[in-house]
Amino acid sequence: MENISRKVLTLDEFTIQQLRNFPSATGELSGLLRDIGLAAKRVNVEVNKAGLVDILGDAGSTNVQGEDVKKLDVFANNQFMGALRHGISCAGIASEEMDDYIAFNDEVSKNSKYVCLFDPLDGSGNIDVNVSIGTIFGVYRRATTQGEIASSQDFLQPGRKQVAAGYIVYGSSTMLVYATRRGVNGFTLDPSIGEFCLSHPNIKCPEFGKIYSVNHGNFFRYSEGVRNYIDACQKKDKSNGGPYTQRYIGSMVSDVHRNLIKGGIFMYPGTTDKPGGKLRLLYECNPFAFIMEVAGGKATDGKQRILDIQPETLHQRTPLFIGSKGMMEELESHL
Repeated sequence: MENISRKVLTLDEFTIQQLRNFPSATGELSGLLRDIGLAAKRVNVEVNKAGLVDILGDAGSTNVQGEDVKKLDVFANNQFMGALRHGISCAGIASEEMDDYIAFNDEVSKNSKYVCLFDPLDGSGNIDVNVSIGTIFGVYRRATTQGEIASSQDFLQPGRKQVAAGYIVYGSSTMLVYATRRGVNGFTLDPSIGEFCLSHPNIKCPEFGKIYSVNHGNFFRYSEGVRNYIDACQKKDKSNGGPYTQRYIGSMVSDVHRNLIKGGIFMYPGTTDKPGGKLRLLYECNPFAFIMEVAGGKATDGKQRILDIQPETLHQRTPLFIGSKGMMEELESHL
């Protein structure tokens, strides 16, 4: 029998290989990432056949954000909650779809080191029109004592305390990207074996890109500084590093994923009617800010680093500017 030469690492193999570098590691974080990968595969199957089954459309309720809940959001939320509840690595969860956090009360969970916060299906308004959507998650080492039940202080930690963060994009291919302080790695789902395989090792965000992503429809509702920066983007030519292209999908996972890989800047500023911004600090901005900073980029709310904001409520919102370091510095000169 000929030797099978296989250089592609699966997500499981990669996390186990990483463990070998840390003799003191317990493997809990690896287990948690594997649980998330499992839930992602289940959601992926449903997302891919969403048009064929009665899972599209609204569930008839509204989530805490006041947005109509799509049936697939509820399904995704249940999958991630179930996978993390049945694993051995998570003491509790908070989700954009739920009013409050859930602390797992069994002995194994109470002795777990980590809590997980997630947006189970970001951009789900785009499901009906076959545009990429995604899942976003952040993992924190709990602030309370192991052995106790998790409490609100475990979930209301600044983003810099994350030990890992990631996202899954359900697109033309399904990708899971996650960051620890050691680096950002991307895994693409190989449907033939049902495994996430390492496809984008050690992702670095280019210092400059050609893409700016912003909802142009709100231009006159943005602050003067933001408008000035957008004007500057439109005036770029070969003499000053341009021309820039505007790309805005309206599915944050897709927009930020593209800019992370190719270089670019994504902006979701506050507006005159929503000065506090729309994106959720804990479920969307903190995980992406962590990933982008590890990859060499930057993320701010226009005044301070996203990862330094001390959250006060689970569903707190914030303006967000995130992307390539050089482009972020350009933006800051206008703000």
